[in-house]
Amino acid sequence: MIFKLWLIALALISGCSSNLLTQPEIIPGGINSNSAEEHPAYSPNGRYLAFASDRRGRRDIFLYDLESKRLVSLPNLNRRDSAQDQPALSSNGRYIAYVSTERGKTDIFVYNRQTQKSELLTVNVRGSVRHPTISGDGSQIAFQASQLGQWKILIINRNVTKDD
Repeated sequence: MIFKLWLIALALISGCSSNLLTQPEIIPGGINSNSAEEHPAYSPNGRYLAFASDRRGRRDIFLYDLESKRLVSLPNLNRRDSAQDQPALSSNGRYIAYVSTERGKTDIFVYNRQTQKSELLTVNVRGSVRHPTISGDGSQIAFQASQLGQWKILIINRNVTKDD
C-alpha cells in the first residue's frame, strides 16, 4: 500500500514538475570526454565556457567557444609537469584566472589569451590557495588563501593595459 502511494505521488510530482525542469544539454564538440570534466565557468558575456579535465592524463584547463561550438587552443597555459585547475573568465574571455601546482604548491595565475602568457600572482603568498574569480576587465583577482590555518579572501590588483 505504501509503495502504491509512493508511486502515485511520484507520478504526480513528475507530471507537475515537467514544465519546471528541463533535461540537461550534452554539448558536442569537445566539452565531454571519458574523463571527469569539472569546475565549469562561463565568461560573463556568455560566449565561452572554461573547465578543468583529466582527459590528457593530467589536470588541464580547456576553453570552449559556445558560438563556434569548438574548443579554443590555449598555447602555453597547460604544463606537463603540473596541474591546472579551477578556471575563472574575464568578461570577454581574454583572461583566465586559475590554480596551478607549477611551483610544487598551489598558486594563482592569470593567462592572457592575446599574449599567450601566464602571470604568477601569488609568489609571496604562503600556504594553499584556491577558487579564483576575476573581474570583468581582468584587473582584479580574488581567491581563498589558507593563512595560519584559516581560510581568508585575498584580492590582487593587476595593471591591465590595452596591449597586455
